[in-house]
Amino acid sequence: MDLGLQNARVLVTAGAGGIGRAIAEAFWEEGAQVHVCDVDEAALATLPPGITGTRCDVSDRASVAALFAGIDALDVLVNNAGIAGPTGLVEEINPEDWDRCLDICLTGQFNVARLAIPLLRRSSNASVTNLSSAAGRFGFGLRAPYAAAKWGVIGFTKSLAIELGGAGIRVNAILPGLVAGDRQRRVLEAKAQARGVSFAEIEAQAFAYASVKDYVTPRQLADQILLLASPRGRTTSGQAISIDGDLQMLS
Repeated sequence: MDLGLQNARVLVTAGAGGIGRAIAEAFWEEGAQVHVCDVDEAALATLPPGITGTRCDVSDRASVAALFAGIDALDVLVNNAGIAGPTGLVEEINPEDWDRCLDICLTGQFNVARLAIPLLRRSSNASVTNLSSAAGRFGFGLRAPYAAAKWGVIGFTKSLAIELGGAGIRVNAILPGLVAGDRQRRVLEAKAQARGVSFAEIEAQAFAYASVKDYVTPRQLADQILLLASPRGRTTSGQAISIDGDLQMLS
């Protein structure tokens, strides 16, 4: 299926590894011109020859400004950068860890979007996809900073959709459930340790609330984002789209 993304100018934050890399490579396979930013210089060095990259910390506005100094046109922004944040009871969390989680997962999306929007206004097929989480729909015990940030992403997304709809720019959020990969494993391991149970037990608890008891793959997320960014998604905006195997809650 031709999604009409040939030569689309795409920026994916935290695009050198994990979910971001799967998204970047999926756009590249469709013939898009893909640029990624990431804090991981070693991962940036492993990008395929057709994908360009810049080191950038989305929580640092000077770093984001330097990134956009090298970008003169844009059709698609994927705000993917995020961290897992601390695991623990609210009264036990280091306030600096709280600040860092929100600075990257929420404020980082603002920092990038505010500079991307003037470029997107000049596109005939402009879209923004912000990565939220199932934690932004249900909340997540022992993960309050992450959940708070991801709820904020949904509010940010819906507000942007209202502001930018008149300019033909659509804005949506993706809410992944349990995503296959090292980051999800580390999150579950931290929760298992905090609760004094085995990894197998915490994993079984996580899937107990899903109809489809399997991990979401990064490519599944990428495929949904491709559709939203394509002309086929031109009237889909302001949506918080769950890709989570029909989760009913997070424990």
